[in-house]
Amino acid sequence: MGEMKASNDICKTIAIRYRFVYENVGGGEPELKFLHHPLIKLKVDPPVTPENKENVPENVEYEDDVDYLRSLDPKEWKSQDHYKVLGIPNLRYKASEDIIKTAYRKKVLKHHPDKRKALGEEIKTDDDYFTCITMAYETLGNLAKRRAYDSVDPHFDNGIPSTSDIKKDFYKIFEYYFELNSRWSERRVVPKLGDSGSTRAEVEHFYSFWYDFKSWREYSYEDEEDKDKCQDRDERRYVDKLNKAERLRKKKEEMSRIRQLVDLAYNNDPRIAKFKQDDKEKKMAAKRAKQSAAQAKKDEEERLLKEAQLAKEQAEQAERARIEAKRQEREVQKKALKKERKNLRDICKANNYYSDNSDQNLAHMTALESICERLSLAELEDLNKNLKNNGKSAFMKAYKENEASLEKERLEVLNASKQKTTVDNNTPTVVMVTPEWNEDNIQLLVKAVNLFPAGTNQRWDVVANFINQHGVFSQNTSKFNAKMVLAKAKDLQNADFSKNNLKEVANKQAFDNFKKDKKPVLNIDDGGISKKMDEVSISENGEKSKKIISNGDLKPKADVPWTTSEQQLLEQALKTYPASTAERWDRIAECIPNRSKKDCMKRYKDLVETIKAKKAAQASVATK
Repeated sequence: MGEMKASNDICKTIAIRYRFVYENVGGGEPELKFLHHPLIKLKVDPPVTPENKENVPENVEYEDDVDYLRSLDPKEWKSQDHYKVLGIPNLRYKASEDIIKTAYRKKVLKHHPDKRKALGEEIKTDDDYFTCITMAYETLGNLAKRRAYDSVDPHFDNGIPSTSDIKKDFYKIFEYYFELNSRWSERRVVPKLGDSGSTRAEVEHFYSFWYDFKSWREYSYEDEEDKDKCQDRDERRYVDKLNKAERLRKKKEEMSRIRQLVDLAYNNDPRIAKFKQDDKEKKMAAKRAKQSAAQAKKDEEERLLKEAQLAKEQAEQAERARIEAKRQEREVQKKALKKERKNLRDICKANNYYSDNSDQNLAHMTALESICERLSLAELEDLNKNLKNNGKSAFMKAYKENEASLEKERLEVLNASKQKTTVDNNTPTVVMVTPEWNEDNIQLLVKAVNLFPAGTNQRWDVVANFINQHGVFSQNTSKFNAKMVLAKAKDLQNADFSKNNLKEVANKQAFDNFKKDKKPVLNIDDGGISKKMDEVSISENGEKSKKIISNGDLKPKADVPWTTSEQQLLEQALKTYPASTAERWDRIAECIPNRSKKDCMKRYKDLVETIKAKKAAQASVATK
């Protein structure tokens, strides 16, 4: 029994090799110490899962090459073929976890030292090949260790096809190599190479995947130094640094090999050559199309113009339809609201307004009207239904809610009034004087009435705003409003607005003021030799007097009004000669008979000022 127990202990110790080491402590005898394995979290995909059993036979044949097993050296277990040791050399990375466990059990049942010893075989405890079977299972039974071993599997083909092989059958050759290397992909779904019928998107997706290939292949299995054998932390750190550098070098070589394979496939892919030729032909076609684009552009602009006009008409029609639908909806809502109010009044009237006496009857009638005005259509419908079901209780509830709402509004108004009173008491009082209708303001009124004819939106507000903008007002003088302007206009027209003699009345008043402001005109006797002219002027007392003026330009020339034909000629000339035209106003004056360059410029400025004033007045009213 003791021998058997010792034998089991030895087997277990071998099975967990490198977990215990002897270490000298204080110069005494070496002590057996347990080394904690570092915990490394790896994202490991099992080589074969129930969802991915590609090419895995259902009936697995397990080999048992005894000669190969006896030839193994336990000290060189790392260089052995673990799959062949377990008897599944044909499956290799395709073997599932269950297959590996089954293979190991079969080997244990046949090659365990106790089994062979019972059969009379001589067992060398320190140099038995069963250790190699145990190490093979520890490697392949652990996902991380198996991945490390599969990464350096000596049976994997790391080569790339030759040029002669590619010429034989491009798709068959590269399909084999890409399928072979796809096992290293971190992503489970790997696109296929395809064939000559593959679309451009599929081909580009395939090469994009492989040019951005992420490989999980790593080379920790080939570490030359085992850091677990190191004596101290510094030595382990140094060994780990050497191992990482070597892994990185091998990883770079691997990625360079993959890139070389992808480049070779891309440069020899007949589909890529066809795509490049198609792109070249498209470019030439685009170049030819560009040469004839002028006429096409013109046709397109005309078509777009027609479509825009049609779209505008459709939009206007849709807007009119929307406005009409909205109006009809308002009418329907209005009728429905009127109907619900009538129903509410009829219900209340039929129930004597849910009152017990005349005073209460009057209060309920008053509240009923308030409720009708304040509630929306949906609220009135709900109230009518509630009255039919609950009667007086529903009415009293609505009555109380209405009274509470009215009381809340009264309090808000009262508080606002108190706050306003407080602010007014703290603010100095400024007395605003009503504006006077002087001659300048009357002239502005006449101008504004002619500028904004009847039919203008908010006409008298616009006229009042025009006068307020251009009139002269003293300090602390208020502005004109529409009511003042309308009253003054009616006064000037002698209460007959249809005669439209506002301008004549204003001109007459202006002439009367002119006579008052001017001094009496004196007779001037000029004894010069030039030709004389008599001008009749009116003195202050209304008598005629003669004023002798020479035939020079002492008297200013009156402006001749512009006729409609002259105005049209001016507008056409302004369009014909834009601002960039040299000597523009000379050219414009040549187009209008009896008008000088100065007359044209003055007329243009007057029109611009009139349009600006009109827009400003309308904009000011619109913002109120």
